[in-house]
Amino acid sequence: MGRETPKQQQQQQQQVSYTVEQLVAVNPYNPDILPDLENYVNEQVSSQTYSLDANLCLLRLYQFEPERMSTQIVARILVKALMAMPAPDFSLCLFLIPERLQMEEQFKTLIVLSHYLETGRFRQFWDEAAKSRHIVEAVPGFEQAIQTYAIHVLSLTYQKIPRPVLAEAINIEGLSLDKFLEHQAANSGWILEKGHGRGQLIILPRNEFNHPELKKSAADSVPLEHITRIFPILG
Repeated sequence: MGRETPKQQQQQQQQVSYTVEQLVAVNPYNPDILPDLENYVNEQVSSQTYSLDANLCLLRLYQFEPERMSTQIVARILVKALMAMPAPDFSLCLFLIPERLQMEEQFKTLIVLSHYLETGRFRQFWDEAAKSRHIVEAVPGFEQAIQTYAIHVLSLTYQKIPRPVLAEAINIEGLSLDKFLEHQAANSGWILEKGHGRGQLIILPRNEFNHPELKKSAADSVPLEHITRIFPILG
């Protein structure tokens, strides 16, 4: 028998995904699907995909079947939820995890990491993550996902960002940062001002948060016909 082609493997993964999602939709409280959901968490890790609904379903089943809970699976769910920020997935998952489990060291670490991300304390986040590589590096794509989130936060705040601030937020320096900036300039509309080293400024794309004048006022968003209907009422 010949080896499966990448296309066949992709189709098979999509079929498994569809089957799990179907199980969750049809009978989310059936404990018999618990092994399928655990395998699906591992598949999400290996394939760098994500399903919040399936993971929440598994955490709910663990509440009814605490003796079957896998702390490794729960930790992976939380790491994947961190990677989904700024979505509130981490808090949604944490709400379903017993308090006694949250007191274990690896979960206390993940809660601290979540707090650092929510408050934009990226230097502290990367320092703490470096001490817990055995937790976060078990999930491929973690670093890139957090860097994307950090850039999202910075783009809401800065029109021009100093190079050291960016370097600290995304945990990249030196030549690696130079290559990253060149890529962003070519693909994401970043503008690199002249200058080298710590004095360099990066101009981020305009949006309604870093350029408030781009945000439409409430009056601009109200259709004219809605306003004309108000006049008879006022009269």
